[in-house]
Amino acid sequence: MSRIPLCILSAGMLAAAACQTTNNGSTATSTVANNSAAAVDQQSGWKSLFDGKTLAGWRNYKKEGVGPGWTVVAGVLTRSGDNAGDIITVDKYKNFELTLDWRISEGGNSGILYRGTEDNEYIWQSAPEMQVLDNDRHPDGKRDVTSAGSVFDVYPAPHSAVHPAGQWNSIRLVVNGNHVEHWMNGQKVVDYELGSDDWKARVANSKWKSVPTYGQASEGYIGLQDHGDKVEFRNIRIRVLP
Repeated sequence: MSRIPLCILSAGMLAAAACQTTNNGSTATSTVANNSAAAVDQQSGWKSLFDGKTLAGWRNYKKEGVGPGWTVVAGVLTRSGDNAGDIITVDKYKNFELTLDWRISEGGNSGILYRGTEDNEYIWQSAPEMQVLDNDRHPDGKRDVTSAGSVFDVYPAPHSAVHPAGQWNSIRLVVNGNHVEHWMNGQKVVDYELGSDDWKARVANSKWKSVPTYGQASEGYIGLQDHGDKVEFRNIRIRVLP
């Protein structure tokens, strides 16, 4: 696998952010918040999905705006109140590399969804989910297949990769054709092929076995899940792949 730079720092960014080397020799963004679109090297194809000030570029699933339960607090996109709901990007994405930091409250649960459509009542009926979780306190943390970093109820992720509640976790989600990789804190935790025999077998033994639209879309929205708990996101960046 070739080395793919996950953060490309201009001279103006060096005082605000840093890179660290991941296990495959690539680099990942540090947990220093730097949300501005100007901080992204446009020549390399990266762009910010969150400006650190507003909810521009996001809306609630199947709605126009964003509910009051989502706010921007000290440069962090935060789900902390009622009437939040799942939010999705305004634009659709097919093949891409997504990086962000997340921090969950004690006992909290959320998720990062991709290739979601609005053909169903809920985004999870179409979009696979990279689990966001407090493994130590939430019941889902008792099973690798529903723990932080997993493809929820389909592919497991090791507990060793996640930082505990209240600490930031840096993720990288690569979706390229049918190939998908989940990275967390510099460690690849899941690697799978959508539509493969293994995928089909695992889905048939999951909660999605009676959801025919699950994981079928080749393009769709990126979503952040409202599961009723406080969760924070920052440094949300994307690079479209050919």
